[in-house]
Amino acid sequence: MGKTTILLLLLFALLLTTSLSKDLCHKDDKNTLLKIKKAMNDPYTIISWDPKDDCCTWYSVECGNANRVTSLDLSDDDVSAQIPPEVGDLPYLQYLTFRKLPNLTGEIPPTIAKLKYLKSLWLSWNSLTGPVPEFLSQLKNLQYIDLSFNDLSGSIPGSLSLLPKLEILDLSRNKLTGSIPESFGSFKGVMYALFLSHNQLSGSIPKSLGNLDINQIDLSRNKLEGDASMLFGAQKTTHNIDLSRNMFQFNISMVKVSKTVNFLHLNHNGLTGTIPIQWTQLDLQIFNVSYNRLCGRIPQGGELQRFDAYAYLHNKCLCGAPLQSCK
Repeated sequence: MGKTTILLLLLFALLLTTSLSKDLCHKDDKNTLLKIKKAMNDPYTIISWDPKDDCCTWYSVECGNANRVTSLDLSDDDVSAQIPPEVGDLPYLQYLTFRKLPNLTGEIPPTIAKLKYLKSLWLSWNSLTGPVPEFLSQLKNLQYIDLSFNDLSGSIPGSLSLLPKLEILDLSRNKLTGSIPESFGSFKGVMYALFLSHNQLSGSIPKSLGNLDINQIDLSRNKLEGDASMLFGAQKTTHNIDLSRNMFQFNISMVKVSKTVNFLHLNHNGLTGTIPIQWTQLDLQIFNVSYNRLCGRIPQGGELQRFDAYAYLHNKCLCGAPLQSCK
């Protein structure tokens, strides 16, 4: 092996060592992350972040191909703070998660509107207050929004329906008031799931929601009223429907339910009529129509007798197995 070859190999090894030791993390992203750490009072989850290390190797941080921070996940900590506005200074962020931080308070900062590549906003099980931000409708790449288990108040912004890629919206277990927006019947994206349960929503649900063919819809434990029959349909592909503990009033006698439905909670409403024979064709795993005003014989067959009396109790005059036989 000649001297020239040896020198070239040594040079290559030196360059390789230099490149491996180089800090891949973009300096602006590192500075921003350190500001976030300080603003959150150095929480235990990220106390290991060391300015001397490559921030792409830090716990709770992920970087993309260009070594820009694409994911920040701070979860399961007793940190007492608010969401730092500096999160909006991570321009390539796609996934932002602040979850199970019971002492995380304050409003969702408007600087989040700068995150034009954001796909997932997961801010659940905190103590956030204020409204569901209207500015979220500016984030055109959002696919997943979960703001559940907080203390958010005010009405639901109808502009969320304009998000072209939104698939899952979870606003359950807050203190939201007002009605469900009319525009929610015409989401620009292909919606997979809509969770609005455990709020204080009121009024009739918009007829436009009949346009939705959605895998899961949960409107339970609100103060919604009127007719919700438009949510059903034999041609839909829905799996889970939960309308329980509202004030819905409609006749279910002619309601056709898609054979894909396996979770059907209609209890604690004011439903009338008889249980349709068509419902014996359903492959039900969970079913409850108790505490309504239903009447007539429970159809025999299918899964309807699989459930005990609890699923049928406290109706006007339902009869037949598993209840008492009809006179």
